[in-house]
Amino acid sequence: MSCPICKKASVHDYRPFCGKRCADIDLGKWFGGEYAVPSHDPEEAIEALEAMEKQSSRLH
Repeated sequence: MSCPICKKASVHDYRPFCGKRCADIDLGKWFGGEYAVPSHDPEEAIEALEAMEKQSSRLH
């Protein structure tokens, strides 16, 4: 199996990643919103929109 971030061979302790650095990069992508789990729940969609609007208003 290869690391999904850098494509090097994965290391058992960090599987599926090659090491801590790539595992941390992946975690950062989750925290940064680059990855998302799709939902078909209308309430979750409304909550997500409200959260985005709140965050956007903080930036302006």
